[in-house]
Amino acid sequence: MNYAEFSDSLMADAPPEGLSEPLAALWLVARDRWSDAHETVRELTRPDYAWVHAYLHHVEGVIWNADYWYRTAGRKRPSCSLQEEWEQIARELLKDVG
Repeated sequence: MNYAEFSDSLMADAPPEGLSEPLAALWLVARDRWSDAHETVRELTRPDYAWVHAYLHHVEGVIWNADYWYRTAGRKRPSCSLQEEWEQIARELLKDVG
């Protein structure tokens, strides 16, 4: 799946089959389902999960918690818009999907 296909899938009622949990969480938050997205990634600390977790808290506006998760992911909170950050994360995670 490429970025355009992932982005187009936001018109569906449910995330596409076979998405990784971090990508599914990005899909969910884009559909205003923050709690479901958070539930999807909140328990794991692998860098990809932590990065999405950080983004979710950034969206939420709880910056101290977002910054903790950015550090856990080995990243810094970006200065771009939340939409630009969402796209950046999605594009990078989709590289791993092929």
